[in-house]
Amino acid sequence: MRRRESGFTLTELLVTAAILAVLAGIALPLVKVAVQRENEIELRRSLRTIREAIDAYKRLADENKIEVEDDSDGYPPTLEVLIEGVKLKAAAKEDPKAGKTSEEKIIKFLRRIPIDPMTRSADWGLLSSQDAPDATTWGEENVFDVYSKSRRTALDGTKYRDW
Repeated sequence: MRRRESGFTLTELLVTAAILAVLAGIALPLVKVAVQRENEIELRRSLRTIREAIDAYKRLADENKIEVEDDSDGYPPTLEVLIEGVKLKAAAKEDPKAGKTSEEKIIKFLRRIPIDPMTRSADWGLLSSQDAPDATTWGEENVFDVYSKSRRTALDGTKYRDW
């Protein structure tokens, strides 16, 4: 009587490999969608952060608490101004006890410019309040709004640029 060798046959290995290939083919698109969804969440968060900083700058300008250029409509001239900060107008007051003026207070709106997860850069599309609503280039007067420079389409069918 012949003793049977232990191990797998070629047929068993091929069937197993085929099953694994089918499962990988099913899982890959699901992973791709999950990664895109996470990037979309991060894009919304980044846009919200920058827009809140622009709104805070505009609020201080409207309250006449910071110096702004006349033609800026109260919006920051660049995104970098939101990082560098601006001086409050009434920050330097005399301290009667010390006999000297207190230091000027600088308000910063952002720690850094967030990264656009779709383009993987901090290079955002900018819009000025003087730009046309459908403008594709920044007029460089001020920063009224930001958008992603990605040309891709979101999971909901909209363009990332329109967010």
